[in-house]
Amino acid sequence: MKRPLKESLRSIITRNEGRKGRAWLISIQLLIVLALVGFSIDTLPDLEPATRIWLFRLEVFTVIVFTLEYLLRVVIAERPLKFIFSFYGLVDLFAILPFYIATTLDLRGIRAVRLLRLLRLLKLVRYSKAMQRYRRAFFLIKEELALFFFTSAIILFIAAVGIYHFENPVQPDNFQSVFHSLWWAVATLTTVGYGDVYPITLGGRVFTSCILLVGLGIVAVPTGLISSALSAARNEELELSKTDAP
Repeated sequence: MKRPLKESLRSIITRNEGRKGRAWLISIQLLIVLALVGFSIDTLPDLEPATRIWLFRLEVFTVIVFTLEYLLRVVIAERPLKFIFSFYGLVDLFAILPFYIATTLDLRGIRAVRLLRLLRLLKLVRYSKAMQRYRRAFFLIKEELALFFFTSAIILFIAAVGIYHFENPVQPDNFQSVFHSLWWAVATLTTVGYGDVYPITLGGRVFTSCILLVGLGIVAVPTGLISSALSAARNEELELSKTDAP
């Protein structure tokens, strides 16, 4: 492929510049949404055979378009191998791969293969500035999030051990072990509180009150981290736009 043609395709497909680029962007976004709607309709019971035929045709059409898009991105990439193994390259590949696997090996009835079609939802990340900002925000706070999840895991274990100590003697069926108590710990620390398992001893209730207070703090931590990271990502975009401006 000639260099000028490659650069023209990059401006349309990769950078979405000009009228053609915006038309490509909107078309792919609508096609992704349409594919997800078709996937959802396909789960309805007692569908007419004609409807299933149209849904399959929609599936074939979207896969053809996504396949052509993927191949074009590989061809126009400055470093094709790097693109293939990049995050977006893998997302584009896994968005079409389940269809070919299921069709070739006749695995369309396997739920796991059908579930992989949901990976097409990740394609929206490429075409949405808001989603790209989320991706940048999570990258900025990846170390803080890792520390948060590690700390949460420790607190979950402590909560499971504590409630097991208080409630196992009086509720051996609900709190059979520390592992059984983890369900209660998750529901309590996330402040969901389904009410299917709850403490009845005084010590268990006092312990639960403390865990609930800790849970309120745990829920608030990632919210603050993500909010500040989104603000930082937005400021980076503004700085880049000012730099690129003539």
